[in-house]
Amino acid sequence: MASIMTNASALTALQSLSATNRAMETTQARISTGYRVAEASDNAAYWSIATTMRSDNAALSTVQDALGLGASKVDTAYTAMSKAVETVNDIKVKVVAAYGASPADKEKIQTEISALQVQLKSYADSATFSGSNWMSVNATVAGGHVAAGVHNDAKIVSSFNRDASGTVTLGTISINVQSIKLYDAGATTNETKGILEGVRLGTTGLREDTAVTPAANAAIAATDGYAVSTLTVKGYSDAQIEQMLKVVDIALAELTTAATQLGSAKKQVDLQKQFTTSLMDSIDRGVGQLVDADMNKESTRLQALQVQQQLGIQSLSIANSNSQSILALFQN
Repeated sequence: MASIMTNASALTALQSLSATNRAMETTQARISTGYRVAEASDNAAYWSIATTMRSDNAALSTVQDALGLGASKVDTAYTAMSKAVETVNDIKVKVVAAYGASPADKEKIQTEISALQVQLKSYADSATFSGSNWMSVNATVAGGHVAAGVHNDAKIVSSFNRDASGTVTLGTISINVQSIKLYDAGATTNETKGILEGVRLGTTGLREDTAVTPAANAAIAATDGYAVSTLTVKGYSDAQIEQMLKVVDIALAELTTAATQLGSAKKQVDLQKQFTTSLMDSIDRGVGQLVDADMNKESTRLQALQVQQQLGIQSLSIANSNSQSILALFQN
């Protein structure tokens, strides 16, 4: 039936052309933004997942910065600890040299030891990075101690975690400052003082509150004690110097252990930095698989849609021209 009121062919052609135009708009938007899912309306589930993961990746970037800062603090402390080990080893050599030496030679040796002791303090005081110093501390500062002379562990943020329920937690790497500190201005007992300043028993080399520095050339007592930072060989007997050697040797062993702890922490921080970088890359790839547009596919689709659009326009033109043929029925 030919009708001038309803052109079914034109309506069909117009609907087809409108669908093609909408598809072209979608494809052009994907090509322009590079995203298959750019808004929640494109795919609410994928958009929500991608938005959350992008936020988590930003948090991981901050964690990476924190690890970099932590690594610098550990490096600074490790450098000071390494120099302290070398210097205490030098003091050990001087103490050995003082054994059996004449009073005059002991005085000369003490001059060298005193210079090394000053250097040890300088190393510790200088080991500061971004306001943190784990070598020379003050365990009476508010928030810096658990109890008098007991320093808090240092924390380095190492991870950002989200569990299946969506709960977020932060992981940390702990540095036991109490076991590695060299000096503590807030400590009041030998046991809580730093490795170098705590008075140690000459019999065991361990820091003890019962240890008392004896007078020069005095008779040996069970409570005789010495601290690496203050010991002096000048005027002291060989028996006392032998006790000093015990003290220095045990202190050196503790310094070596502390350096090992810092070395392990440094390795842990480095590994965590590498893992965080890899994790961020994995998340980026995962998000990309959800929301990124396949440009090869979209380019091919756009070319096909352009052809469909041209054909749709041609089809609509033909459908509209069909109505003109009705006029021929009324001519002549």
